Amino acid sequence: MEFITVKELREKTKAVLQKVRSGKQIIVTYRGKPIAIVSPFEMEDLDKKELRPFEEAWADIEATLDKTSPQFLDWKEAIKHSRRE
Repeated sequence: MEFITVKELREKTKAVLQKVRSGKQIIVTYRGKPIAIVSPFEMEDLDKKELRPFEEAWADIEATLDKTSPQFLDWKEAIKHSRRE
């Protein structure tokens, strides 16, 4: 695999995409740390990514929210806190 920086990706997007089109995977780094992989797209990958029904996903979100307690009573308190720091 090849590594490139975000700057190189921005400046040489066309060349990078040509390499990807030929089958190579490229790792993009930001400040020396990998942040993304640019890889060839295959239609089979799209078929594997199925979205859940809205009701099911929303039920999971509500269940997670019920398990947590908010740090602030309301948005006004959160704004006051953020402005103090």
